Amino acid sequence: MAHCSRRHLLKAGVGAAALAATGNLPLVAATGAKATDWVTLGKSDVKVTRLAFGTGTHSGAVQRDLGQEQFTTLVRYAYDNGIRFFETAESYGEMHKMLGVALKGIPRDSYRLMTKVTTHNDVNPQQKIDELRKLANTEYFDIVLLHWQHVASWPTDTARWQDGILEAESKKAVVSHGASVHGLPALRQMPGNKWLDIAMIRMNHKGTAMDGEDYNTSEPGNVDEVVSHVKQVRQDGMGVISMKLVGEGRFTTREDRQAAMRFAFRHAGVNAVTVGYKNTREIDEAIENLNLALA
Repeated sequence: MAHCSRRHLLKAGVGAAALAATGNLPLVAATGAKATDWVTLGKSDVKVTRLAFGTGTHSGAVQRDLGQEQFTTLVRYAYDNGIRFFETAESYGEMHKMLGVALKGIPRDSYRLMTKVTTHNDVNPQQKIDELRKLANTEYFDIVLLHWQHVASWPTDTARWQDGILEAESKKAVVSHGASVHGLPALRQMPGNKWLDIAMIRMNHKGTAMDGEDYNTSEPGNVDEVVSHVKQVRQDGMGVISMKLVGEGRFTTREDRQAAMRFAFRHAGVNAVTVGYKNTREIDEAIENLNLALA
């Protein structure tokens, strides 16, 4: 790909060779692994906690409705209990600002921050990244993802944004990068993509709110194909972050939520997962569910 720097090509080759040498994919760490362990996202070299704090439940409405004070309390509770990976997106309304307030005063090198940018054609990538950094009160983002890529042509459609993110990396405003996809036509473009360091992919055992031929379908997604692509991009050396682990809030039983965690880490082999929370009880449960999945 024309936008792929020599650095990324070399990193991709090293990552793939290392995985090939093992003979198979390391699905989870040895016994004793925990939800709050730091793990490396493939060739990105970015370390995150396995469990992230998501701010996009129903496009952030659930978190925004908490109000700043309650949201800050929730973020600090997550941090104090070992969740040190926080994610948001441009399309989540005020969540950059609210997250910046919630994390104010906490040493920046003690947590990781990921944002997702909307790839509008009429927006300057550098200006947008700078705007979001200012809103989030941070000098840099650990990860920037191209958000909601849902057509097969996204790798060429977003070339200008890919170049812009690489430029931001050269200025130390961004550490690493990737994309989040919706729908199988978009997901199928991830394996073999030399620009990607990190892939964000929808994942659960039931296919709820997961990828099908139509990115916006209400029908269950094709779980087997999604898992196959996760394993392919892992072989490529990419880090994989999964979302929709609780079926966009539709898994009402703890049994299903536990099964989703087991499936994502034991079967699909993701590196990390983001979950949105509205209270401390949900944080406690997510940590316990992932610990059980890793046991």
